Amino acid sequence: MTNRKQLFWATTALMSGVLMAGAASAQSTASQAVEDRATQVGDVVVTGARGPRAIEGVVVENNPKSRATITEAFIGTQAAGQTILNSINLLPGVNFTNNDAYGSAGGDLTIRGFDAARVSLTQDGIPLNDTGNYAIYSNQQLDPELIQRASVNLGTTDVDSPTASATGGTVNYITRRPAKDFGVILQPSLGEYGYKRIFALVDTGEVGPWGTSAWFSASKTVYDHFVGAGGVDKMQLNGRIYQPLGDNGDFIAVTGHYNENRNEFMPRVTLAQFNAGGAYDKDDYNTVRSQATAINPSNTGNIRGQSRFTLSDTLKLTIDPSFQYTLAHGGGTQTMSETDPQLIGNSSAAGVDLNGDGVINGATRVTLFRPNITNTHRYGVTSSLIWDAAEDHQFRLAYTFDWGRHRQTGQFGYIDANGFPEDPFAGRNGRPVELPDGTILQRRNRLSYAMLNQIAAEYRGSFFNDSVDVTLGARAPFFDRELNNYCYQRDTFNAYCTTQVGVDADNDGLVTFPVSSMNGSANNEYGKPRSFEKKYDAFLPNAGVTWKFAPNQSIYASYAEGFSAPRTDDLYDVVDVNPEPETTNSYDLGYRYQSGSVIASVAVWKTDYANRIVRTFDEAAGLFLTRNVGDVTLQGVDGQIGWSPMENLNLTGSFTYTDSEVKNDLPNGTDSNGNPIFIKIAGNQLVETPDWQFGARAAYTIGKFDLGLQGKFVGERFSNDINTEVAPDYLTFDLDVRYNLASVGAGGSYIQLNVINLFDEEYLGDISTSTTGSAQYQLGAPRTAMVTLRASF
Repeated sequence: MTNRKQLFWATTALMSGVLMAGAASAQSTASQAVEDRATQVGDVVVTGARGPRAIEGVVVENNPKSRATITEAFIGTQAAGQTILNSINLLPGVNFTNNDAYGSAGGDLTIRGFDAARVSLTQDGIPLNDTGNYAIYSNQQLDPELIQRASVNLGTTDVDSPTASATGGTVNYITRRPAKDFGVILQPSLGEYGYKRIFALVDTGEVGPWGTSAWFSASKTVYDHFVGAGGVDKMQLNGRIYQPLGDNGDFIAVTGHYNENRNEFMPRVTLAQFNAGGAYDKDDYNTVRSQATAINPSNTGNIRGQSRFTLSDTLKLTIDPSFQYTLAHGGGTQTMSETDPQLIGNSSAAGVDLNGDGVINGATRVTLFRPNITNTHRYGVTSSLIWDAAEDHQFRLAYTFDWGRHRQTGQFGYIDANGFPEDPFAGRNGRPVELPDGTILQRRNRLSYAMLNQIAAEYRGSFFNDSVDVTLGARAPFFDRELNNYCYQRDTFNAYCTTQVGVDADNDGLVTFPVSSMNGSANNEYGKPRSFEKKYDAFLPNAGVTWKFAPNQSIYASYAEGFSAPRTDDLYDVVDVNPEPETTNSYDLGYRYQSGSVIASVAVWKTDYANRIVRTFDEAAGLFLTRNVGDVTLQGVDGQIGWSPMENLNLTGSFTYTDSEVKNDLPNGTDSNGNPIFIKIAGNQLVETPDWQFGARAAYTIGKFDLGLQGKFVGERFSNDINTEVAPDYLTFDLDVRYNLASVGAGGSYIQLNVINLFDEEYLGDISTSTTGSAQYQLGAPRTAMVTLRASF
């Protein structure tokens, strides 16, 4: 067994009538520019207000693309400090499972049945997925108070999306612009489980002869886990400088971000443990608590540039450069004998005095801290040349470059007398375990380079008095991976770093070592250290058309192709593997309606998902290896409605139905006669993909009070490929109550109460899925209350 880790919707989502404050909800500066223009010539805007009026700033999408967007007004109703990925959870096709109520302990995202590693996450258009394994780190995202809006493309990308992994769509959020006037925001929060958070922001306002503006912010968050040991200690710093260039929308902006997390992993449970009860008992459920022995520190940061230049009346240039830094790991412990063969290496020493008592003793076993460290330096630029050939015809040519140096190490470190690591990054930043052969003790040692060169082109046209909009485009990514493994590899997840000389008894190119604490068995075979390169490319067309056949109604259809290159963990294996990139062909057909008090949408969609990459058993090699295992078909229907039945009341609802079918069985070696063996999964549903999801929200304003109640239903999800274990469905509700302090400061001040999981539903969130056995689950957060005071001056 191996552990691993929908829906198109037709229009802008309507969470509390506060979604999409402006038309542009795209990723890069260029995509925002072209969509701003499209809005000016074609979109319908329904106005009103969340409070005194009905629906405020809801813009029906003009693009033939399934996209949903939330704005800062809705984000602000959620718990302070919450990850932005949790705030998009009510959108159709999206399911985010938070590891706790406050958002800084991690979580997992799925869109249209695709896991987070197959979804591109961007901030102001720059890619945030890990360069090696495309992982999304939900607890390291920008403070929500700084996000102007967040949008989800379901199954598609923008034409200049800087990604090699977006078979399942994209999530992008936009950083707020500095205010024109000086201002200060001070925002403390308190909540259960020791939750304390302080957020502060200063807007400089427009200063100097050119109207330069900026803001700078800082936040600090600490709290305890609701189950298991430890908690979260998080600090974040941000800043942005914005310089307009004339009155035509041109500008230069530079934004900086730094996030530092110190937290322990939360424990996971089996379905049997959950069903037995007591899993939420922090003090008494020792089986669960004993799992919380690993820490998950991270230091992440980036610098993002954005710029737009008008070269002539019909020609614009945008350039968005970026640099990102990551230092992070998920680590645990390893107990070793002082005479372990890995400690001795190729030396003649007896071993290593791990406990510092001056004696090397094979009977002495010492617990060490064993991390999986990733250190990334990443440079990128996204640029576009936009030509307005005529009022209703526009062309764009785009180029994207993304280069990352991805260093994966595992330098062991020591544990202090109190049972904590001497340094959160173990031997990398602290005292390493030095070996007599002149090396240090490690669990892995890899160096990877990932380089994306992408060109793209797009045409947008409007016809028949702007009643028909057409979009035609294509992007061509060229993606290279250079990989260097300096250790022996047992499988993609387990390496053996040693100067020992392995034995190749059967001359198959693989070697064995004497049994040790790290390799587990003398029969395990290892691939030798090696360097290699992989190249991938694709041509990905997309097309769409929207027909506004009535003043308040439209239909649209679209087609898009997607692509995801293999990850580093797909390629670092005991033998050379060469899986083909995963691909998708996505189709959708939608209908949109809008009036003064009602906005509704419905869409049907289908995605053909090919070359799915999974680890399966290879009998000849006697190993689990990465390979393409066939196709999956995903299809479904979704809808959403927003209704303002009276001036101060907004009601919204959404539904998602997803039908998924795995088309091929999993190879599982051969029998004694050499006949292939398969694990029967053809016809089964895709793991972690519920048939049904529902979301709803009611928002009401009475006097100085804003009241909100929202709920999310998630249907049953299979947790293994053979569909024999099912995570039960669940329904949770969240409450937000705000009292506006209009007389305090400069306006925008309030006191807000948030209650997460109002009715204390016990449920299972994120799933670490399995092929044939039992999965591991993250417990959903229990009922948790918090209060926030926002003072604006």
